Amino acid sequence: MDPARVQTPCYVIDLGRLKKNLVLLGQVQQETGCRILLALKGFAAWSTFDLCRQYLSGAAASSLHEAKLAAEYFRKEVHLCAPAYRDDEMPEYLRIVDHIVFNSHTQWNRFRNSIQQAPRPIACGLRVNPMHSEVKTRIYDPCAPGSRLGIPPEQFRSEELDGISGLHFHTLCELNADSLVRTLAAVEKHFGTVIRRMKWMNFGGGHHITRPDYDVDLLCRTIRDFWQRYPNLEAIYLEPGEAIALHTGFLIASVLDIVHNQMDIAILDTSASAHMPDVLEMPYRPVITGAGLPGEKTYTYRLAGPTCLAGDVIGDYSFDRPLQVGDRLIFHDMAHYTMVKNTMFNGINLPDIVLYDPQQDRYILQRRFTYEDFKSRLS
Repeated sequence: MDPARVQTPCYVIDLGRLKKNLVLLGQVQQETGCRILLALKGFAAWSTFDLCRQYLSGAAASSLHEAKLAAEYFRKEVHLCAPAYRDDEMPEYLRIVDHIVFNSHTQWNRFRNSIQQAPRPIACGLRVNPMHSEVKTRIYDPCAPGSRLGIPPEQFRSEELDGISGLHFHTLCELNADSLVRTLAAVEKHFGTVIRRMKWMNFGGGHHITRPDYDVDLLCRTIRDFWQRYPNLEAIYLEPGEAIALHTGFLIASVLDIVHNQMDIAILDTSASAHMPDVLEMPYRPVITGAGLPGEKTYTYRLAGPTCLAGDVIGDYSFDRPLQVGDRLIFHDMAHYTMVKNTMFNGINLPDIVLYDPQQDRYILQRRFTYEDFKSRLS
């Protein structure tokens, strides 16, 4: 990665790394018979969909815009799952999606007639909540107390399943296969008899399959064992978002100024709040090429963004040499949950989107944002 060859700030997606992830996911499908979908809520860079489509079975959407993007650019199975649906959007959904998952019996009963009268077949499912938490960060835990996501066992109406062909659970976030094993035990405990009446199951997302320490063998065994326990099933789906783009993206930024207030502070042309919001939401500390923990190397800086938000701080990092205005920094793992969540807060421009082709050593500018993009969001 040569940061001097792009304009900053800039998201760079390494197509070689992306293909490596996709090959692994394709192997999981071949070994288990499952179907893996790209969850657009985590990664929706549609300029890569031609590549993704070669290895994955389809895309998972959570809104009308995501569903339209999947139908237009992925052009394979389109699955939809959201907490609730609008009446005025349902007709368009019925034209483009293949699976619709409902978060409550009320929503299913509201739309079942229009779905059953649709001119094309649409598989319908219910999202269940097994009330088993594996996620430690509460904001990302769909099974946290009081969660609105999924039907709890005591609210599930097994006598009202006419027209329902599948169950969906999504309870994981950045977790290994052992978390899926424990979660499946809870799902089967509460909904096992229902599963035997279904045609398909969706294990949701949060499976960190492409992480180096992920137990792929355990995942494959778990899926194969599930098939054996439920031979009635025709399909098992997984819909990771992060696993597709994990370790494939970078955010390249430049140092604009260096100020001092009890410590040296480098102001960058990229923002935690606008360009990598999970740094503040999760929170987490992104890796930077050549940087260490505070005090680990000779020169320590607080890295901060250009917005007016006082808390627009990426974190404290140390370097082998003093930073200078114009220096470029490479933030790692910036393909997932960055482009899909970024904002133009404060009128700060969005980073360029660039694809890097390692075979040709070529940087391909896909999108450069302008004032018109900022203006067109408002009125």
